[in-house]
Amino acid sequence: MAYSGLTKWYVVAFLAIVANGFSANQAEAQQLRIMAAAPASELPTLKGKKILIVYGGWEGHKPGAFAERMNAWLEEEGAMVTVSDSLGIYTDETFMSSVDLILQYWTMGQITKEQEAGLLKAVKNGTGLAGCHGGTGDSFRNNTEYQYMVGGQWVAHPGGEIDYRVNITDADDPVARGVGDFDIHTEQYYMHVDPNVKVLATTTFTGEADSWIDKAVMPVAWKKYYGQGRVFYLSIGHSPGTFGVPEVWAMLTRGIRWASGSKYLPKEEWIRPAYGGR
Repeated sequence: MAYSGLTKWYVVAFLAIVANGFSANQAEAQQLRIMAAAPASELPTLKGKKILIVYGGWEGHKPGAFAERMNAWLEEEGAMVTVSDSLGIYTDETFMSSVDLILQYWTMGQITKEQEAGLLKAVKNGTGLAGCHGGTGDSFRNNTEYQYMVGGQWVAHPGGEIDYRVNITDADDPVARGVGDFDIHTEQYYMHVDPNVKVLATTTFTGEADSWIDKAVMPVAWKKYYGQGRVFYLSIGHSPGTFGVPEVWAMLTRGIRWASGSKYLPKEEWIRPAYGGR
């Protein structure tokens, strides 16, 4: 069966799911069900969009594999992709102003003032930003303004790679529609999070690893704005195998599409602070 968006990477996805106890038929059926729940017309197209993939940092997250995988998918979607393993590209103001979306996977590391300024300016002016796990949520630990832009910062993953459940909290949003709650075995990120983000999914901690976070509910996926730029973040993505889970792949790719629309679509209004007063 052939359908839009099916690439060699879905084959990898199915193999990963088989390894976790699902058949390839179950994986494909689940992927099709999720895709059908959010029609393509509800999210911006990537066709013809200029997208920059920036990867690097800590090698434990296999940033090169992530960049290769996303590049293949984006090109199939019709995007014009530039791939860089250097943060220096953020200082090219002419190029950055032409980019529709930045997809960053750079864990930890350091960014210069000039590089950060170029990145922040581009997003403020309408370039979208999307990413996942430590590649976006644990980049540049000394840069507070960067963390403001993303909407959160990694703190810990208690217990390492564990089994936990992800709960969809906004099933009406096209990024999460039809996904449904799901279980996964990977790092469960505890983060500091901006209360103004639009939360799409959460997870609940137990006290098994750290007693003081028992029953703490933590965002897993969110949308936000930084200036005019759309920002999407997903805390799952520790290893290539996690993208084999249909729910993870669906939210990540839909979030990328949503973030790519900053320069073309009206700004959405949905801020409802989690800790707002009366």
